[in-house]
Amino acid sequence: MRLDKFLKVSRLIKRRTVANEVSDMGRVYVNGNSAKPSKQLKVGDEIKIEYANRNICVKVLKIPTNNVSIQEAPTLYEVVK
Repeated sequence: MRLDKFLKVSRLIKRRTVANEVSDMGRVYVNGNSAKPSKQLKVGDEIKIEYANRNICVKVLKIPTNNVSIQEAPTLYEVVK
């Protein structure tokens, strides 16, 4: 699954267009490297997102095949830091 879609489906970022913009600004890292929105994710990848006032680092636990409910979204990742 693409990085921008995963961020939207997991509800780490509300909209896919915002996920694209944040990635293009270089504020999203996958396994320590700056990532483009089209980066393909796999289970075990670590995503670091630099928000304006905080940073969050999560580990991908599973990749959904399509959209998930709001209750299932937190099961897709684990907060590392």
